Amino acid sequence: MTRFMPETGPEDVLLSSYRFALPEELIAQEPSRRRDASRLMVLDRAANTLTDAVFADLAAYLTPGVIVVNNSRVVPARVLGSRPSGGRVEFLLTTPLPHIVPEAVPHTAGEDLWQATVSCLLKSSKKVPVNETITLGKSFSATVLERGEYGQCLAKLIWRGSLPDRLLSEGVMPLPPYIKRPQSADDAERYQTVYAQPEKAGSIAAPTAGLHFTPAVKQALIDAGFTWAEVTLYVGYGTFSPVRCDDIRDHQMHKEYCEVPEETAKIIAEARRQGRPITAVGTTAARTLEGVARQHGSVVPFKGWTDIFLYPGKTMKVVDHLLTNFHLPESTLLMLISAFAGRERVLEAYAKAVAERYRFFSYGDAMLIL
Repeated sequence: MTRFMPETGPEDVLLSSYRFALPEELIAQEPSRRRDASRLMVLDRAANTLTDAVFADLAAYLTPGVIVVNNSRVVPARVLGSRPSGGRVEFLLTTPLPHIVPEAVPHTAGEDLWQATVSCLLKSSKKVPVNETITLGKSFSATVLERGEYGQCLAKLIWRGSLPDRLLSEGVMPLPPYIKRPQSADDAERYQTVYAQPEKAGSIAAPTAGLHFTPAVKQALIDAGFTWAEVTLYVGYGTFSPVRCDDIRDHQMHKEYCEVPEETAKIIAEARRQGRPITAVGTTAARTLEGVARQHGSVVPFKGWTDIFLYPGKTMKVVDHLLTNFHLPESTLLMLISAFAGRERVLEAYAKAVAERYRFFSYGDAMLIL
């Protein structure tokens, strides 16, 4: 299959080139009434066209091939707590659960206590210093070991019983900060894809392009001749860390852990031989496929870390079509889709989305790039 090569220029590496005006009221605060009722903008790179559609009709715009989704599951990793002074603190666990190795805490009280060193984000009115211990909910405490930039910390976390169970009972879903409302009971279900696997729990944010899928949409794709394949990328701080340098080439992505099962690698290899297109559902699925291909020359069975940063001038080697949401200005996600479709073309599409009142970000509408 012929690779699409967007034109690039010197302005494509400037952070300022990824700014656009976004009215605050277009930032979706609630999910759509039905997952598949979201709007879908179809950007055809070859024909240079933009088409308005509905997500439920996704299969009509794709040539049968492989649909690759990220099956990671969001954990309620945000826990509210207090400092010894009584001040409130918000703790967000950023270490994927599969990478937390519990150790028994020596004690005499007969309790089931565990500890582990974890990465986290801390939010409080005043900076929490190193060596301070904060109380989190009823079952946690955390002692700050090291402080990094922008609220990032290394901490010793202590908890009772099962960590996943404790988070489920005392944590809350880590909705993005641009959702300016109290959480509702619906968020536990709607900020999770319908195909998220319980054994893949560990993300601190949803792979949001997948939030539009329903079992019926998935079945319609399979009935139309598509092959369903899954990868795992535990969505962490790296995906959303802001770019703070004027030349985006100086930005360093944080590493995120990903997995490609053997079955998925076989499906993609066979699709390549047959000339069937690969559609990545979301930037995290795209980063997994492209990150593994860059490390190994092709998509192979894999468990490890990726810090791949895609921006204009870096061609995708695996993904033929990309399904994604509408992203933040100046974000690495906007730069990734600009690498795929061309920055100017993407910004034209975003201008249309603003003018036609598409909904942006996690609970917003979707874009399919052909």
